[in-house]
Amino acid sequence: MDTFNIITEAHKGFAYLILLAGIIFVIALIATMFGFSGKISKLLRVSTLVTMILFHVQLLVGVAMLIFSPGLKGALETGTLMSNAAARFSYVEHPVSMLIGVVLMTIINKYMKSHETLAMKIVIMGVVAFALFAYAFPWTRVFPSLFA
Repeated sequence: MDTFNIITEAHKGFAYLILLAGIIFVIALIATMFGFSGKISKLLRVSTLVTMILFHVQLLVGVAMLIFSPGLKGALETGTLMSNAAARFSYVEHPVSMLIGVVLMTIINKYMKSHETLAMKIVIMGVVAFALFAYAFPWTRVFPSLFA
């Protein structure tokens, strides 16, 4: 198995973990917003930290995947990176959306460490981070049997 395939499988494996952690994070965020008078619960702090760590690991694996990607090299050489919708999604939209999501999760985690109550701006950032993740998530590649 070559390096690119190993990195691709790692990237795909972390996607399942991030999906689970992200769902737990959003549920904890909404439960804290509506149920605990805005006081940040331990579940929210831990889910934020775990989600942020997984986002960062996934980002690093994704950057390595871009470096070793034969598809990106081919799209750059032929000049079809932005004109081909699949290549644009895989090599531009997906990485940029995920990078923004990682930055937002990092800001949210920093906020959770230093505050006791939840602010609406953090809830909005959390929802936007998860929405970007859901947009950029390659659903058909990760769950091919559901979209066949």
